Amino acid sequence: MPHLWINKLNESNSRLHKEDVIRQALEAANLGSKDAETFLFVAWYAYNPYNTYNTKKVPIVPNLTGQANPYGEFYELLLRLNDRAVTGHAAIAEIERVAYNFDTVVWETLLRPAILKDLRAGATIKTFNKIVKGTKYEIPVFESQLATDSAKHPKKLVGKKRLESKLDGVRVLAVVSNNFPHHKQRKVSLYSRNGKEFKNFPHIVHQLENSSTLFSSKKFDEDPYVDYVFDGEIISKNFQALMKQAQRKTNVDTTDSVYSIFDIIPVAEFKSGHWIKSQTQRTNEYLKPVQVQVNLECPSVQILDGIEVDLDTPEGHATMRSFADDQILMGYEGIMIKDVDAPYKCKRGTAWMKWKPTITVDLIVVALEEGTGRNKGRLGALVCEGIDQGRLIKVNVGGGFSDKQREEIWAVGDGNLGMITEVKADAVTRAENGEYSLRFPRFGTFRGFSPGEKI
Repeated sequence: MPHLWINKLNESNSRLHKEDVIRQALEAANLGSKDAETFLFVAWYAYNPYNTYNTKKVPIVPNLTGQANPYGEFYELLLRLNDRAVTGHAAIAEIERVAYNFDTVVWETLLRPAILKDLRAGATIKTFNKIVKGTKYEIPVFESQLATDSAKHPKKLVGKKRLESKLDGVRVLAVVSNNFPHHKQRKVSLYSRNGKEFKNFPHIVHQLENSSTLFSSKKFDEDPYVDYVFDGEIISKNFQALMKQAQRKTNVDTTDSVYSIFDIIPVAEFKSGHWIKSQTQRTNEYLKPVQVQVNLECPSVQILDGIEVDLDTPEGHATMRSFADDQILMGYEGIMIKDVDAPYKCKRGTAWMKWKPTITVDLIVVALEEGTGRNKGRLGALVCEGIDQGRLIKVNVGGGFSDKQREEIWAVGDGNLGMITEVKADAVTRAENGEYSLRFPRFGTFRGFSPGEKI
């Protein structure tokens, strides 16, 4: 039975064990085992990030045995759920109808988890693909273009660049499916950069699905039905509140959030990891022509503005510095620096670079926390607080320490209390309760003052 492969995966938490089980399944499938083939196909449907089954209510069936177990019917169900051919109560009813055709142990161990997109076997896409790569069972991966720190690549700050605001929000990829026969207009799914689906921004999905101007001017090789991906960031008035709302299961309120689009790529090229169109082409041919109309038609969607500079000239560097200063004053994290001639590549590289300021705040150590894992028995974090520009900042500083510093500070123990510490961070943040903290705090140095001495 196909579900027995799940049982075998769960016999050990060892990654090598799970790889060996998947290898055995692949070998068995190649030799004609239908059970092994079904297991690998179900894994493909479960982990494929582009398949969304649009329901969290999957019925549990009573103790059934001797059923027909029609896997072809199950695959058809998944396709209909993904296409939104059935939704809501109709979808739940159809799932239940199909479920009663399967033995309970098969449904509960393998098929129900597949609809929920979690086989509960401790094996990731990476684990499966290490074994099945190049076969029909290889699972599509979800990767986007990522930026590097410009401070690490000063020699790359040359030539013509596009400068944009570095937004303080959640990176979101909107996969737009235009050719959906069962959907009124189009299907839009929002994902994190790692392929995790976001369900808590329905107003943005609705506006994207119902926009007319956003799509009417698009032509990918003259094909109006091509599927594509918008790359952007969802922002709101409060970053901490946005992060909480993004994954909240109840009492969700994201109505103040806005999707700011800064790039676009066809789905086929996104899956392949590369689109040859340059940054300038993607911006000028696909985004700029509809910028004004989109901002008017979709109040929660916008096309991000930017400017171009030539960093081979002193004027270009001066403009970049001025632009960066302005962005910080307006409350942005920093700036993005993009190579205007570079294609879209789904990996980290210097085609996109980020620049962010580093702030330093002097705070007082009020407690020490022991570390966990490899830091067990030594410092995990300094609990710090203090007044900075009239704001009471409270923060746990767990980064920036060497192993030697963690041991030495922990050995001193309460002797560190009252010490003044320079804490580096990206920005001061404010939580929903009004308390101030720091984003990405890391230890700089002890100021050398005596415990309790005022700054």
